[in-house]
Amino acid sequence: MAAPQTEALRADIGGLVDRLGPGRASLVPILQDIKRRYHEIDAETMQVVAEALDIHPVEVYSVASFYAFLGSRPQGVHVIRLCGTLSCDFAGKDAVAEALRRELGVEFGETTADGQVTLEWASCIGMCDQGPALLVDDDVHTRVTPDDVRAIVAACRADQRRADA
Repeated sequence: MAAPQTEALRADIGGLVDRLGPGRASLVPILQDIKRRYHEIDAETMQVVAEALDIHPVEVYSVASFYAFLGSRPQGVHVIRLCGTLSCDFAGKDAVAEALRRELGVEFGETTADGQVTLEWASCIGMCDQGPALLVDDDVHTRVTPDDVRAIVAACRADQRRADA
């Protein structure tokens, strides 16, 4: 008999397949939704997705490991991704990166001790003319300065407090 959390996971994934469709084309949107809900995509989840879509688990793993935003390691409730391109370099990315490290108390690739915020690099977010740019979850912030970082991080923490209330 499957564990209760496995059954709940199967039900969630089944609902996603019903909504998004049973084909391979639904794989990325399903994985994105799972990552948003559970903040990670573990081996069990990949197996359940493969079964639901009737594809080989290796295909699910390949997609989940290829896209940085789907990575299988756990992430915080919020993910801040700073663009690491040359154009953002010229616009002052390094000072913003240092402000993020200082404000969050973590390095890039790490999650805060409270599990609320993960800090990552992004190879490009398509805002080259408005750098430095960063993503907070799905929200784009452009022309970010080190002074903006405190408010951005505070908004993430405030959002989490509302979710916990």
